Amino acid sequence: MTALNSGIQAPTFNLPLLGGGQFSLRDALAQSPVVLAFFKVSCPVCQYAFPLHEQLAKRTEGKIKVIGVSQDDDKATRNFAKTFGITFPIALDDTKRYPVSNAYGLTNVPTLFEVAQDGHILISCVGWDKTSIEDIYRRHSAEEKPGTPLFPTAEAIADFRAG
Repeated sequence: MTALNSGIQAPTFNLPLLGGGQFSLRDALAQSPVVLAFFKVSCPVCQYAFPLHEQLAKRTEGKIKVIGVSQDDDKATRNFAKTFGITFPIALDDTKRYPVSNAYGLTNVPTLFEVAQDGHILISCVGWDKTSIEDIYRRHSAEEKPGTPLFPTAEAIADFRAG
């Protein structure tokens, strides 16, 4: 089974949030498009990608909502968020059955989906893919100067890392 492809309807779900509360994909999509970033705390590519996802979240605030979806328990996820400086919301998939990860066809992490407000998947990306993140940023940038790159040119960001 591979991750769901672009162009299909994203499965809706509700999950508890790290720190309390609930995340509802349906409710979030009523406000803005959503980026779902699935991960495990022990995944080296997730550790690489999530600080970069944090940059995306900060630079698109108010235009798109970035949500992490952890495949680990509350304590491990909390430590991951603190260690890697993640401030965007993180939902917790059930670590016994992984119903949301399975609904999205995950075989590897990180896996990222951009979901349009109509619920269709625009981007489906397994692993770290700089081009996909930059495409999301260009469409949803909150920057006042159009064309400002998400990542500084001097910053050495890998184009791709397999998950």
